[in-house]
Amino acid sequence: MTRRIGVLVFPDFQLLDAAGPISAFEIAARYRPGAYQIEVLAQTDGAVTSSSGAAIAANGLDEGPLDTLVIAGGMGVDAAAADPGLVDWVRRAAFRARRVSSVCSGAYVLAAAGLLDGRRATTHWSRSDHFARRFPKVRLEPDRIFIREGEVWTSAGITAGIDLALALIEDDLGAEVARRTAQTLVVHHRRAGGQSQFSALLDAGGVHGRFAELMDWVRERLAEPLSVERLADRAAMSPRNFARAFRAETGLTPAKAVERLRLEAARIRVETSREPIDRVAEAVGFGDPERMRRAFVRAFGQPPQVIRRTARA
Repeated sequence: MTRRIGVLVFPDFQLLDAAGPISAFEIAARYRPGAYQIEVLAQTDGAVTSSSGAAIAANGLDEGPLDTLVIAGGMGVDAAAADPGLVDWVRRAAFRARRVSSVCSGAYVLAAAGLLDGRRATTHWSRSDHFARRFPKVRLEPDRIFIREGEVWTSAGITAGIDLALALIEDDLGAEVARRTAQTLVVHHRRAGGQSQFSALLDAGGVHGRFAELMDWVRERLAEPLSVERLADRAAMSPRNFARAFRAETGLTPAKAVERLRLEAARIRVETSREPIDRVAEAVGFGDPERMRRAFVRAFGQPPQVIRRTARA
């Protein structure tokens, strides 16, 4: 059975949002000939220019059935999500398709079509606050690499489109084809650390921002108590002003940032060592292994023991 994959683009789309999934499906079809027919779609036939200036050839929208619709994101997504004709086509296409998906900010188009109402979804971390305000009916989970909610799939920023495509391929053709596709792409079959984009969140908000030195200081003291008051004192600010400024700069509360740094440190130790889980929890400041387990499940969708087994597989 050949599955028709429609990749929807628009002016100023992000090139990798489309090219990443296209390449993954194309390579999977090498291992299972005839599995996929890939088609780039846009409102009009011809070249569609991405935000980089590079263009991609697309076919005009049609009413033919799709197996899977993949919607790219990018700088032009706000205009795309505000286009009644395009949004209506997406709504109709979703009704005909077996499943629909978005890469990065392509979730805006799905949400504008009402396809994410009441569903869990994700998008690029830098868009999460704006997305949550614009689409309050969507149960946004900004930490995740990708989320499947029934037959609606959404993924995080840019390269997460490859993670999404590999998951779709595994759903269609099995783990072995997805694994071989990932090997050819030279990427992880399942990205190390589960399904969290929190490292990007911290890097963007902390490493290069006004709190860079503070975040480095925190990383060296994860096992210690790290209250808002202590962090504020280190930053030479009042707790109230510090909490407000930190969130404005990073999009995170100080407590959430500390938890995510602890999670990153814990994940590395869980994946690369045989250290008992309770010792890892103590070493990175969680203290209680059950508290760390709950944090892992929230961030990665899996407990530490499962992530350890997966890393060794």
